[in-house]
Formats: sequence, C-alpha cells, structure tokens
Amino acid sequence: MPSQDGHIRGIPSSSGGLIRATIGSAIAAGAILTLFWLPAEYGIDATGLGRVMGLTQMGEIKQQLYAEAAADDAAAAQPSPVIIGSSTTTATDQQVLERLAGIEAQIAAIAAVVGTVPASPLVASQQNVTSPDVVAVAPEPATPVAAVDTGWRDEVSYTLEPTEGVEVKLVMEEGAVAVFEWTANGAVVNYDTHADGGGQGTVSYEQGRGVADQTGELVAAFTGNHGWFWRNRTDAPVLLTLRTRGDYSEMKLP
Repeated sequence: MPSQDGHIRGIPSSSGGLIRATIGSAIAAGAILTLFWLPAEYGIDATGLGRVMGLTQMGEIKQQLYAEAAADDAAAAQPSPVIIGSSTTTATDQQVLERLAGIEAQIAAIAAVVGTVPASPLVASQQNVTSPDVVAVAPEPATPVAAVDTGWRDEVSYTLEPTEGVEVKLVMEEGAVAVFEWTANGAVVNYDTHADGGGQGTVSYEQGRGVADQTGELVAAFTGNHGWFWRNRTDAPVLLTLRTRGDYSEMKLP
C-alpha cells in the first residue's frame, strides 16, 4: 500500500525467504532438465513423460544425426569416385527439420511458463550425408522384371519399407563400363555405390542422402563386384527401380 508520504512501501526481505526462493529455482531448473532438456537433447527419459510429449523421439533423432555426421568424416577418407557422367536429383530432409523445430518451440514455451528457458539448440544439417551399412536387408518383393524394348539389358524393382535396404552388384572386369539408371519413383533414398573382391576389400565410390534418382556410367576400378546399396530412411514404402546395360557378366541379386 502507498505510505502517507506518497512513496511505495517496500517489503523487507529475509535470509529465510532468499533460501526458499533459491531452493525453488533449483527445483524448477532440475525439473526442466529432467523432464524436457535431457529427453529432447539426448533421448534420456527417466520419467517416461518425454516420450509422451514427443521430446524423447527428437533427442533420438538428434543423436542419429550426430552419428551420421561422424560417419561422414570417416567416409571422406575413402578413394575418389569413378562415377562419370552421372546426374542426381537431391531432396532435403525439410519435413524432419520442421518437425524438430516445432518440438523445440514447444520446449521453449513450456520452460517460459516454469520460469527458466533451457539452452537447447537445434543441431541439424541438411548437408549431412548418410553412410549406410553395406549389409542388404532382404526386401519384398524381390522379383526381377525383364526390360522390354527399352535398350536396357536388365531391370529390377524392389519395394523398401521404412529403414529397409537392398544391395545389387554387377560382376565386372577391371576397366569395364556399365551404363545404369535408378530411380526411387517419386520418393528419395540414401545410397552407396561401392565395390569389393579382387583382394581390394570394400571400396566406396560415391554416397548420397535423400536422392531421388541417378544415371551415369560405372567404371570398374578392379576385377570384382561393383554396384549399389540403397536404404529407405523415409516414413513410407519406396519403390526402387534399377536398369543396367554394358560390360558385365552377371547381375547379383539379394
């Protein structure tokens, strides 16, 4: 209340009040850390509430992005690609980033209500390139379809469920050239063009993330198996089609 002299009367503080305020702030900060920040950043959900609100899933996506970025650094040490005349059409992970940004906004709003905004930067790069494992997962169906009047020697199609992958290779002599064309038929996939055999181990020619299609020539760096591994990182099935012709003795299918 205003005092008689027209000034505002202050409320005296006490040591007990300051202690209670400090403890209350610490409890609020701990609650934000446990309920929101740890699930959203690291996927650590001690209470289970983070998964209900979708925060834990965001933290798991972030950790996956960190792991993929580390794999990119390792892939940079691979030999130079021998894909010539190739043409690719790329697509970004815009939907994933928008989803993460929306969840980040929810965290900030919740923290503002409690009284403390946790530091939770969104770390995601559209330039990350996935380095998929060269281990084929048997998709269904996996039935070769012969090309008719198209000039292609072989044509195969596979339906890849979310997270599924498939590997197809051509048996080629050193210096042989194969012309290829593959498409995700309106969707996108991650891919790794690589080779093995001939005592060379596994050599990665080229990798890509979120790619819709590619055409070009594959030149065998040595005698062995040369081909592709594709993985579906989207939330829906993807129909993948590969067409080839050229100097190879056999097409190896999963």
